[in-house]
Parts: sequence; C-alpha cells; structure tokens
Amino acid sequence: MFNILEGFDAQATSTYINPYAVDVIRAKRRDLVYGISHTEDLLDLLVTEGVMTAAKRSIVSTIRTRKDQNSRVLDILEARGERACRKFFHPCLMLAEPDLYLRIKTYLGGLNERIRDTRRQLIGYLMEREQEEMEEITHRIVPQKTRSLFATKATKKSISEMEDRSTVPLLKSEELKPVQSKPEDLFHVMATDGELALLEEQLEHTDINTVNSSNQTLLHVAAEHGHLSIAELLIGKGAKLDLQDDKGHTAVHRAAIRGHTEIVKALVQAGAPIYTPDLQGKTPIHLAADNKHLDSVKLLVKEEAKQCESHTRDMFLHTAAKEDNWRLAELLLQSGAAVGARNKCKKTALFHAVSRNNEKTVTVLLNAGAEVDWDVINEAIKLNEESILHLLLGIPRGAQREEALGSALFSAVKQNHEGLVTTLIDSGAKVDMLDQQGYTPLLLSAELGHTEVFRVLVSKQAKLDATLSDLSSALHLAVHGGSVPIVQTLLKKGLDPDITGPKGQTPMHLAAQCNRPELVDVLLRAGAQVNALTQDGLTPLHIASQQGHADSVTQLLQGKADPRVKDKLGRTALHWAASSQGESCVVDLLLSAKANSNTTDKEKKTALHLAAGEGKLNAVTSLLSHKAKGGAKDMDGSTPLHYAAAGGHAGVVSALLQSLNNRGIEERNTWRKTPLHAAAERGHDGVTVLLLEAGAKINSTDHSKDTPLHCAARVGHQEVVKRLVNWGQAGHVGRQEKVNLQAANNVGKTPLQVAKSGDTPEHQSIANLLSRKMFLIK
Repeated sequence: MFNILEGFDAQATSTYINPYAVDVIRAKRRDLVYGISHTEDLLDLLVTEGVMTAAKRSIVSTIRTRKDQNSRVLDILEARGERACRKFFHPCLMLAEPDLYLRIKTYLGGLNERIRDTRRQLIGYLMEREQEEMEEITHRIVPQKTRSLFATKATKKSISEMEDRSTVPLLKSEELKPVQSKPEDLFHVMATDGELALLEEQLEHTDINTVNSSNQTLLHVAAEHGHLSIAELLIGKGAKLDLQDDKGHTAVHRAAIRGHTEIVKALVQAGAPIYTPDLQGKTPIHLAADNKHLDSVKLLVKEEAKQCESHTRDMFLHTAAKEDNWRLAELLLQSGAAVGARNKCKKTALFHAVSRNNEKTVTVLLNAGAEVDWDVINEAIKLNEESILHLLLGIPRGAQREEALGSALFSAVKQNHEGLVTTLIDSGAKVDMLDQQGYTPLLLSAELGHTEVFRVLVSKQAKLDATLSDLSSALHLAVHGGSVPIVQTLLKKGLDPDITGPKGQTPMHLAAQCNRPELVDVLLRAGAQVNALTQDGLTPLHIASQQGHADSVTQLLQGKADPRVKDKLGRTALHWAASSQGESCVVDLLLSAKANSNTTDKEKKTALHLAAGEGKLNAVTSLLSHKAKGGAKDMDGSTPLHYAAAGGHAGVVSALLQSLNNRGIEERNTWRKTPLHAAAERGHDGVTVLLLEAGAKINSTDHSKDTPLHCAARVGHQEVVKRLVNWGQAGHVGRQEKVNLQAANNVGKTPLQVAKSGDTPEHQSIANLLSRKMFLIK
C-alpha cells in the first residue's frame, strides 16, 4: 500500500496548529486518492451518514478507474464543507480503511500534542468521537471525583451495558498519554470543587484560552458554574473575554444564563462586551431576562448607563423595541433603563417601536413615560397606522403637544393619509392652523391634489376662502395642482371662479399657464371670464400662447378668447406665440382665428420681427403666408431681416430674402446699419454669405462710416473678416465689388487699425491677415 506518511510536510510538525478536516483532505489528497482501496464500501458509508446522495454515489460508480473515483469523492467532500469532511474521516474512513485512518490520526497527533488553536479542528473531533472507546481506560486512570465531566451521552449508559460492548477497540497507551494535560481535566476541577490551587498548578502547563470540544474556554466553564475566584484568576492571567463557543456564547452569556451576577460584574468590569449576540441573536441581557435573573439584568442595565457616552450602537431598550420584545422592555425599565435615552442616530426606543409597528412595546414605553415628539408621530404617519397614532395621542404630553399635532397634521396631508388626518383633528389638531409658509392643511391638500384628504378637511369645516400671503387661493392652488375634483368641489362650494391671486392672476390664467385645458373648460362652464387681465394686462390667451400650449390655446379660442387684446407692452397673443419656444402650431391657431399678422407693439415690432429674432422658421413662414410685411420697421428702423441677421438664423434669412425678392437688403436702421453690418458685427459667417450672394453692398457704411469689415475686425470675428477680404477674388467670378481695405471711418481708422486696437489673439490674427492683404508684410 502507498505509504501515506511519505511527503508529509516536516515543517507542519513544528507548528502549534492542527488543521481542519477539509485542510487535511487538501494536504493529503494524493495519499487518500491512492490509499483508498475499498471505494464502494466507502461510498455506501458516505450515503448512510448523509454526506452523499444515492444519486451522486451512482454517478461516482460510473467512473472507470478507482483513482478517479476517489478523486471525485474528495471533490464532493470539499464542496460540501467541514462537516461532511469530518464524517468522511469518522466513521466512514475509519470503517472502510482502518489502517489509513490510523495513519491519518497518528499524523494529526504528531502535528501538535497540545491543541492551542481555539477553534474545534479535526483532531478534537476525532477525539470526541472516540470518547466511548476511551471510557474504560479513563475509568481506570481518572479518580472517581473527576469522572462526571468526561461523561457523554454514551457513557451515561449503565456500566454493564458498556462492558457488554465487546466491539469497542481500546486505544494504545501512547495515545492516552496526552489525557492528563487535556483541558477537560481543568474543566472538571472547576465544575466539581473549584479547587483554585490545583487549577493554578495546572495552568502552568496549559494555554489559558484553550477550548474543549464545544469551543468553551476555562472562563466559559468558570462563569457557567459560578466559580467567582476561578473567573477572577483567569481574568487576571489574561483570559480572552470575547471568545464565543459553538452557540456563540461568551463567558458573560454563560454567567447571565445561570444568574451568576457577581461573575457578570467581574467580567464587565474587566471589559467584557455586553452587546455580543449569540447564534440566536441574543445578548447576555436577553438570556438573563429569559431566565428571570433580575439582578443580572439590573447589573447590565447599570453597566450600559456607564457606557452611554461612548455608544456606537443601539442600547438594550432600543433593541427590545425593534424586536417587539415588550417583556424584555418592561424588565429593562423596571431595572432602571432610561425610557428617553437616544442612540447614536438620536432616536428613542419609542421611535423604533413605532417605526416597526410594534404596538405592545409602544404601549409599554408610553406607560413608562416615553415622550411623544414630532419624530415619533411622523413615523407613525409614514406607516399610516391609525392604531399606533391613537396610542401616541391618547396620553397628554405637555405644552409641545399642540405643535407636534400640527406638524403631524401637515405630514399626514402631504402623505395623503385621510384616516390619520381625521384622527389628528379629532385628537385636537387645529384644522385651520398655519405652517411656516402660511399654508393651511386645506390649501396644502389643494395644491398637492390630494382629493381624499381635501374632502376630510372640508367635512371638518376647514376655511375654503383662506389664502397664502401672495393671495393664492385654494382654487388657484388646486388648478396649479391639476385636480379637477378639488376645483369642482370649490366651485360648487361657491368660490368665485375669477378670484384674483398673485399679480392679479385668476384661476383661468393659471390653467392656461400650466396647460390644463380640462380645467379651462371647467372654469368656463362655471362662468369664468376668458379675457380677464392680470396686472400686466395679460389674458389667459396671452399666457397660453407665450408658453406654446396648443391645447389650452384651442380651448380658450373655443371659449371666445379675443386674439386682438394687447397687454401693457402692446403685444397680442400672436406676438407671444411668435417668440415662444413652445409648439409652433400655436401661431397657426391664432392666425386661423383671424389674428392680425401686422399688429405692432409699443416698440413697433410685429410678430414677424419677434419670430425672426428667435429663429422660428415655421412661424416666419406662416406669418409671411398670412401677408405679414417682410419690410416692416420697428421704432429703431430695423426690419425682420436685421433681426434674423443679427441672430445668425440662416434659414429665416433665406425665407425673408425669398419673400422680399432680395429687396430691402440695403434697408438701414436708425444707426444706418444694413443687415450685413448686423451679421458681420455678430460674427455670423453663414448669414454673411447669404447676404452677399443676394447682392448686399460689401462697403456700405453706417452712421460712423464703419463698413461691415470694420464691424467684424472690431469684435475679432476672424471667419467673417476672411470672408469679406476674399470676396470678389478668385472663385467669386462676376462679383465686381471688392472689400475696401483702405476705407476709413469717421475717426480716420482703417479696418487694420481697428483690429490693431484689439488685445486678443483673434485681433492679432486679423491684423496680420489685413497687413498681408495690403502688402504691408509678406
């Protein structure tokens, strides 16, 4: 047979670490693959022990070679984890391959005679499983007084039954040697007599933090059996206070379970953690409370109070509140826990109980005097739990109650919880109280469009004519919120459909502004004036057109809105539609309603001026098709072409030139500037080309005798300068007029001199270009 001891890592034998079962499989994989000869027997045992399913056994059996079968078994075991690997060694490998099992066990024993690792590893597991075999030997070599701790479920059977088990093998004497220094002996001393002197002697040769098969340390056992002097000795010698056994228990847990209050005190004074949860999520105080050890509970509550300044987590009472552990909460409060204590998030236990709808714990906390503040009430409102809210409001809480109720009422309105609104008002919240912004609950519900809450408030006799400081009424806010039912209710209740709000706006103005055509219709049916004016002289049609809201414009025109009305700027709805960034079809709607395309405002601007300036090509086209005057001049003498050129809107420029048949291209405004001046001054190269191609004079001068080249050079527009100086040269056949580089303005400066007066890189580039064109430099 392959010698499994070959290739063992010699270095491993010098360490104080015993591997887990899965580690042994990985380290000894080769030895196991070649050393297992009874694979079928091993597979049967693995299925019996629940390590492998019958289906997987069948799959493994189909593998052709024994070596590959063994390798596949080891893969499955590693994937299953530590528990499966342990069962593989004992009992499966022990029964299927006893020689191989003994070699593995001998190897583990050689790695370390004294297990120092606090985790339960393979050697400990094998020793535990073999305790039945050790029982007869232990009977002979261990004094009667130490026998009880070694007993397991198997050894509690009768002695005669044990003696009848002739199949139990005896261990070799060399395997028994470590028993005298194993930690079970020390545990036994403490569990029986608590012999301090003997323990001190034994500790000289034993790791103080060593663990038994249940991962319990000496300190765990001392705490559980109530040996205060031994616990103090272990603490003094540096025993770790936070180690957890197989159940997740620390020494404090073990002492708390048994009610050993003095040991709990000694441990926490030494710095033992009091908040560590076990595998069931229970802290020491949970276990003390479960077992009705009130003294231990009081001690832990007192210790928590000492640590309150350094809290980085929830306190006991907060935890009980979250868990709805009302009995624990009651016990904690009886033991001195502060009902109003706040955790690191500045929240009380009552807040957490409410946030989780833990009604019983809420009752306990309220009965203990917990304060019902705004945070708590708001949390109940978020949950929309009327029963919790009834509890919170059922107990008077001083002068802050009215403020808390009011804040809660607004919160319930915001969240549209009509049942809570009813409860709050019935509990004393004022139905018409004001918040910091001057809203009443009814005004807020109207703006938010919360119909259910609004109806509750109306039924509670809330004032319908309340307004905000800017005179916005409930009707204005409801229109803004878009709630048809609320608007209809207010109108039925008698509110004036033409009530004026901010800057003289009526609800109809707001409906137009917010594009609520359905509300425009509701208001019109209620008799609202369709041509009502704001302080700025705007009608609803002005506002809808300004916003480009086609649906509202349509509804207003059907309601006989007058498109001829002018606002304080002298503008009609068509003016506003022409300059709007909204739907372009609004212009067509107004023109179809006989709006005059040539009406001017106070600055003599037509709708065409405004559309051209904004680059609204569709609007320009529609206006021109409805006989808008392309050559109309505003009060400064500018035509729509001036506006389009200055804005760089090439499409609009083309449309205007086509409509004018290139006439009016030399029209001058008050400053005697042509559209070409406007384009050059703004740096619009594309428009400059269009104008030049349409016959614009390249050397026209304005009132300062500036040519377009002067204008472009002054502002630093390189592309336009290049376009102008190259115009009429090669590539521009038939263009007779060239730019005049020597032209001087009314202060005697040429374009070159104008460029040189600039201080940007662009000005310098233009100056160099002009100098080359004038042959001043190469």
